[in-house]
Amino acid sequence: MDKIKKLLAEKLERELQSQTRRHFIQSCASGLGGLALGSLVGCQAPEPRGMQLSERDLNPLSAAAPPFAPKVQSVIYLHMAGAPSQLEMFDYKPELVKLHNQECPESVLQGRKFAFIRGRPNLLGPQAEFEQSGESGNWVSDYLPHFKQVVDEVAFLKAVHTDQFNHGPAQLFMQTGSPRLGRPSIGSWVTYGLGSENQNLPGFVVLTSGGKTPDAGKSVWGSGFLPSVYQGVQCRSKGDPVLYIEDPKGMSRSMKRKLLDAINAVNQEDFQHYADPEILARINQYEMAFRMQIEVPEVMNINEEPEYIHQLYGTQPGEESFANNCLLARKMVEKGVRFVQLYDWGWDAHGTGESTAIDLGMKDKCTEIDRPITALLTDLKQRGLLDQTLVVWGGEFGRTPMQENREGKTQRYMGRDHHVDAFTMWMAGGGIKKGASHGLTDEIGFSGVENKVSVHDVHATILHLLGFDHEQFTFDFQGRPFRLTDVEGHVIREILA
Repeated sequence: MDKIKKLLAEKLERELQSQTRRHFIQSCASGLGGLALGSLVGCQAPEPRGMQLSERDLNPLSAAAPPFAPKVQSVIYLHMAGAPSQLEMFDYKPELVKLHNQECPESVLQGRKFAFIRGRPNLLGPQAEFEQSGESGNWVSDYLPHFKQVVDEVAFLKAVHTDQFNHGPAQLFMQTGSPRLGRPSIGSWVTYGLGSENQNLPGFVVLTSGGKTPDAGKSVWGSGFLPSVYQGVQCRSKGDPVLYIEDPKGMSRSMKRKLLDAINAVNQEDFQHYADPEILARINQYEMAFRMQIEVPEVMNINEEPEYIHQLYGTQPGEESFANNCLLARKMVEKGVRFVQLYDWGWDAHGTGESTAIDLGMKDKCTEIDRPITALLTDLKQRGLLDQTLVVWGGEFGRTPMQENREGKTQRYMGRDHHVDAFTMWMAGGGIKKGASHGLTDEIGFSGVENKVSVHDVHATILHLLGFDHEQFTFDFQGRPFRLTDVEGHVIREILA
């Protein structure tokens, strides 16, 4: 890296020596007029950095301290892609039980837009049985019998709302703070701000289950306008943990080292000419991949875990499953990975068939996650990791208290349409008030009536627990500072310990 500093300093010196006053004026975008216009609109060119390269420039994933004392060191985010029904899991509505199959009042529907509901659908009572669990007395359905054992560890957000009712934009909004492509994911923001505690592993790891990636694609763990070194690295719980992690036959470790040195020399020469920070990111990514070949196979191997751990999680080594990914998430944070994102596909409960019916397919999905999530919280706590880890659970929006009636016709199977007005999320771990429940929806679970929170509020709270002021944590792009929470968001202090 000293060589890079020297090359950059020599390049800057040559450029300054070659610039005459006439050449300087001619090389401006529009001469002095362009300079004047730039000053009027407040644009400022970046200053030559010369020898001012910091450790983060040379190694973008080097560990960094946040501005304030953090409550947690890492995050495990469990995203149920497709949006689970809060009304069959956590938001118990006795009045909706009484109103089951009655026509929905017109006053509820007036001025509302839905993805598939047309006309006046019937109300749909919860298809699960509920009971108050733990010392907190929070409601949990019989779809999640194991989760009741750890309900006192979590804080519920019962009145989360969003403004996106299609999966792709809603998933982008939940993960990047914007429904449009191009913004960095929350995991990228976190690794940009904090780096990684383990230089042999990525700072941001993504694990998927359910057979498909989220509707929004891999953009939900992309780095957007941040350097690409901060994007999520997708690992697999079946087959090679990372594609092409093994070298071809005949390629020794020393030969690979010589190859990388040659590639990096070319990249360093490019950096000499262009001073593009993305070139430094590329060099670091090659070096990270080289180190990952040693560390990743060991971390991603769950075969050597004791039998009681497999029983606790319900894991099956060699399979792609949510249970395996939960165990891998624990192993990742134990090794210093900063942000672990789990996506589980298959929660789109429209009732178009058995697999999407809220009393059949959704019940099966709950069975798939119930034991692993309970095990994850239990395992983290037993190892002393829960106090330094934040676990977040949720989907991209909620589900309607009315039965979906595509084309205005009642369906054979019971399902619920997309719903933006109110859904449930929860958090657990360091800095979180155990057993708390924040927010309240109306009698049928349609809208939040107390302590509503937005997607930006959720993001602000996550950043706060990691030691950041979400309003000050920015990245300059296209002439202005951007932040994860855009121009909104408040920390949800009611759920903080």
